Amino acid sequence: MPKATETVLEINLNYLEQNYKYLKSKLAPNTMFLAVVKAFAYGSDQVQIAKKITELGADYLAVAYTSEGVAIRKAGIQTPILVLHPQEVNFEEIVAYNLEPSIYSARILDQFIKYTSSINKEDYPVHLKFNTGLNRLGFLKADVPQIVQKIQETTTIKVASAFSHMAASEDLTEKEFTEQQIQKFKSISNTLDGLLCYSPIKHMCNTSGILNYPDAHFNMVRSGIGLYGFGNDAKYDVYLKPIASLKTVISQLHNLDPNQSVGYNMAYKATHKMVTATLPLGHADGIYRIYGNQKGFVFINGKKAPIVGNTCMDMIMVDVTNINCKEGDEVIVFNEVHTADALATAAGTISYELVTGISQRVNRVFIF
Repeated sequence: MPKATETVLEINLNYLEQNYKYLKSKLAPNTMFLAVVKAFAYGSDQVQIAKKITELGADYLAVAYTSEGVAIRKAGIQTPILVLHPQEVNFEEIVAYNLEPSIYSARILDQFIKYTSSINKEDYPVHLKFNTGLNRLGFLKADVPQIVQKIQETTTIKVASAFSHMAASEDLTEKEFTEQQIQKFKSISNTLDGLLCYSPIKHMCNTSGILNYPDAHFNMVRSGIGLYGFGNDAKYDVYLKPIASLKTVISQLHNLDPNQSVGYNMAYKATHKMVTATLPLGHADGIYRIYGNQKGFVFINGKKAPIVGNTCMDMIMVDVTNINCKEGDEVIVFNEVHTADALATAAGTISYELVTGISQRVNRVFIF
């Protein structure tokens, strides 16, 4: 790739393919694969990622909100799409675009049955979400008889899958808790199948679940962060490649004398003669204020340059006193070597927050 001449997010679809194939290698041949493409495909580009991952053979896609699924449908992608957090106001669009809602409460179940009945739908696919310990969304095991009764009283919907979500699958110190979740979901699944008299798809594993709990793969697994190159454990860095590289350039260099300040509120003052570089990205681009004041850093000509002063809306300043560089030089914020995980950890957050926060005003460039 040519050197960056502006702030860009390079998205390497070859790395996406590598990550997908690695995760698939952990599954039994008949286990289905659901690719999570919510939040602009974890800050990259949901349409391009959905197209590529579908070409590679993903069986399902998942989004958080209905609007995300609509955008994928409008791009011509016909793969089944699970909407993880629908609201009643979304039902018309969900059906119009052949999206499949997660049904996570009695209220949403009643409302969706009412809506599909009003438009004479038959066997519309829905996905039942069960809470086994995350305590975020979902039915409990005690709800199963009432759920099934409502489903059997209508012909408008049919259960495509039942699923749950692991709360700490990446943390092996919480293995006992995760195993309890798995056993709860198995018990729920057995009860549900017995009352429904058919067996929907079952899925529980996220990326870390795929890697750490092979006995819980069931009929299908879900992967989000793993597809984008993060395995939540350093031992997977050899196999999973971050697909996104955030690059920018040096706009201007400044020579500072001791006690001169940098940026808003004089948050940083030079203790010695120093050189700073101003870069054209800031908190409106996803490099938030938490990365300021030497918590965050970038790489210029292979050397680490800490962020100094407060992050501005459209700019950050970095210390390049000991770096041989000039205006116009390329700057690496993160890539497959200098990872988003390392940058996020330094600021006390997680890679998920950093990569999903990259603003849509940052130009996306694709590597095929």
